[in-house]
Amino acid sequence: MKIKYFYQQLASHFSVIIIAFLILSLLFSHFVEQFVYDNKTEELASYGKSILRDIEQVHGSSRSTLESYGHVLEGRDIQYSLFDEKSTIIYSTGLKSPLIELNAEEWRALQNGKAITVKQEYKRFEQAVTYVLLPYFHRNQFVGGVLLTSPIKGSREIISQMNSYLIYTTFIALAIALLLSGILSTFHGRRIKRLRAATANVAQGDYSVRIPTAGIDEIGELAGDFNGMVERLATSAEEIENLENRRRQFMADVSHELRTPLTTIRGVIEGLRNDMISESEKERGLQLASSETMRLIRLVNENLDYEKIRSNQVTLEKQKIQLKELLEIIQEQLEDTASERGDKIIVEVEEDVAVFADYDRLTQVLINIAKNSIQFTENGTIRLSGSSRNESTIIVIEDTGIGMDPSEIEKIWSRFYKAIDSRTTNPYGEFGLGLSIVKQLVAMHGGTITVDSMKGEGTKFRIELPNEK
Repeated sequence: MKIKYFYQQLASHFSVIIIAFLILSLLFSHFVEQFVYDNKTEELASYGKSILRDIEQVHGSSRSTLESYGHVLEGRDIQYSLFDEKSTIIYSTGLKSPLIELNAEEWRALQNGKAITVKQEYKRFEQAVTYVLLPYFHRNQFVGGVLLTSPIKGSREIISQMNSYLIYTTFIALAIALLLSGILSTFHGRRIKRLRAATANVAQGDYSVRIPTAGIDEIGELAGDFNGMVERLATSAEEIENLENRRRQFMADVSHELRTPLTTIRGVIEGLRNDMISESEKERGLQLASSETMRLIRLVNENLDYEKIRSNQVTLEKQKIQLKELLEIIQEQLEDTASERGDKIIVEVEEDVAVFADYDRLTQVLINIAKNSIQFTENGTIRLSGSSRNESTIIVIEDTGIGMDPSEIEKIWSRFYKAIDSRTTNPYGEFGLGLSIVKQLVAMHGGTITVDSMKGEGTKFRIELPNEK
């Protein structure tokens, strides 16, 4: 069953107020009742002591004194009676009974000099009263006492009036609660409806929606979290869209790249089978087929490498490597490729600089970057350098090539990304996977890789790998 937020707020506020007022009313009524009766008994006891002080003996008191007290107490709605040691009434302003009716326990207490106070009595003295009995001793001999009574009706009227005030206060509080519940539920209900509408828009693929935030309560914080979630979803959707576009382009590029070598290989095989290639051209044809086969193998290996790295199937065998020796090996391997582009490779590193890494994977990283530099540099210089710090080793590969825009730098790490100029044949990284593999391999080593580049001013790759601990 669906219950609206307004009714939930209303029920909550009403329940709290009613329960609180019931408890407070009971406690307050009890307190007021006790307070009224305590005051009344203290008043009666005070008048009784005053009467006993003015009476030297019960039988010797003047009637005028007794009547004067009666007139004073009558204005306070108090009656009093004097009685002797046999509980016989010798003077009374209210009671018509000839005896004071006390039980044995009360009579013994009175004879022992104890005052008897009853805050609430029903119909014992012809009406419901509060009464006080005070003993009177003459020469240490119990000779009687005084009884003062006050009708309970007056005390109850005060208590009833206080309860009426509590009831009025309760109704006023309930009216205020109804008003506040309406205002708050309307306010929060609108905020929740905005969240629902925004959620529906996001579910339909609209990631531009935003909700006004106010950190005054949990709903405001939820709105802030919702906006953050939508921003991340928008970013993810954009990345997914870009990735999908690059994937489509990659598939088109791969299809194109595969078609060329496969066509070449097929042509060579058909030529050899049908003796259409002369003896002098057979060696060249076989070399061409072998070259195109290696090109296909590199494509397959790059994809396999990427998937292994991404699924953590690659285990690094780290060791201490002399950096100068490694860079010189890479220089030697790439020298012919660089010469074809008119480039020169320079190695600048001290003899004692070492790096702690997996030899094969670090070689793969450096060759990928160096090949990338050669690809985008013509008649320039590729500089391989290294230096050592207290806790890490820095490797820098810098070229004087065409460079790239700062907005393009982050894209080069994405899978399938290829710059327009990279469509020329390149043995490493030609299918848009090389630099993506490079970044993941560096991360597996616990290192970082950064790129600085400006259009027309070359590119610098900086790798920092931690030393052995």
